[in-house]
Amino acid sequence: MPKKLIPEYLDKLKPYQAGKPIEEVAREKGISHISKLASNENPLGPSPFAIKEMTISLWDVHRYPDMHARNLKDRLCELYDVKPENIVLGNGSEGIMAYIARAFIQAGDEVLTSEKTFIGFHILATAAGAKLVTVPRTEDMRYNTKALAEAVNEKTKVLYIANPDNPTGSYITRKEFDELMLSVPSHTIVILDEAYFEFAQSTWDYPDSMKYRYDNVITLRTFSKAYGLAGIRVGYGFANEKFISALHKVKLPFEPSLIAQRGAVGALDDFPHLERTLRNNTKRYYETLKFLDKNDFNPIRSITNFICFYTGSEEASTYLFEELLNRGVIIRPLKANNLPEWLRISVGLKDEMKHFFKAMEEILPEYNKKFR
Repeated sequence: MPKKLIPEYLDKLKPYQAGKPIEEVAREKGISHISKLASNENPLGPSPFAIKEMTISLWDVHRYPDMHARNLKDRLCELYDVKPENIVLGNGSEGIMAYIARAFIQAGDEVLTSEKTFIGFHILATAAGAKLVTVPRTEDMRYNTKALAEAVNEKTKVLYIANPDNPTGSYITRKEFDELMLSVPSHTIVILDEAYFEFAQSTWDYPDSMKYRYDNVITLRTFSKAYGLAGIRVGYGFANEKFISALHKVKLPFEPSLIAQRGAVGALDDFPHLERTLRNNTKRYYETLKFLDKNDFNPIRSITNFICFYTGSEEASTYLFEELLNRGVIIRPLKANNLPEWLRISVGLKDEMKHFFKAMEEILPEYNKKFR
């Protein structure tokens, strides 16, 4: 009998499930008015500066992009006071995560994280054949840093922390991070996934990893969220020069693309657009939080552009998700994250959130009869 070609750990792995695309819902439901509040995208769209740069770059798409992305790296160096040797770029922060797995994780290595955190990392670690160790969350659905500190040991190759966390929106504080790092061996690679950094940075006790200089920490950030460039896939990472050098050895040579590099430079040049994004998010976030609190959904307090809220059961989550879908509102079920009794909603524009509130008011009378 021929040897099995697909490893068992990969055979059993379920692929990442993204939020439903607008086109798919329009086709399935025959609805033209759709509000997509499922994928934590920037509802304001990209900066006009980014659009201009990307449009100009179309005339050069017959050329390969700058393999070293000098212009984008120079802008990041100015912004974060680092050297180009401390930066790696990729197709979104998940792309860099894949490079980390390729460079540093071998089959059988022990990888530590929290349960019910970003599913993308769980998939990458499992696909690499790692031994994935998870610790339970706290009762209020936060990372349990004390449990992580107790679980980390000499065998731990990688410790992954999403801060702020996806899908809950919660975060570990500076004090918690400082105390956790006292227990982490210097040979353990710590991935700090800060995809939602721009939304979190004003929180007084949030630990901006760029204020630290640990040799074993890799910081991941992205242009997909606050900068509104999810469709072109560009992310960046900061780390010790030796780590960055190793990542470049396994990195595909022309990532990010020409259009992505130039779009990211344009986005960084438009600070007012980022400010508008943050202002809209703050206002709509509190309106949505108030609505969910009022209707007894026990939302988790978030420092991101989304809110995770409690339905009590998988059946209730499915019902609410489907009924919203029937009314053209797309939110995110969290069964894949082992949170079937929770749903997640992204913060959108004023009209999009009104669409959600109106749909919920239509659904809630029957929902309350069935599930409360």
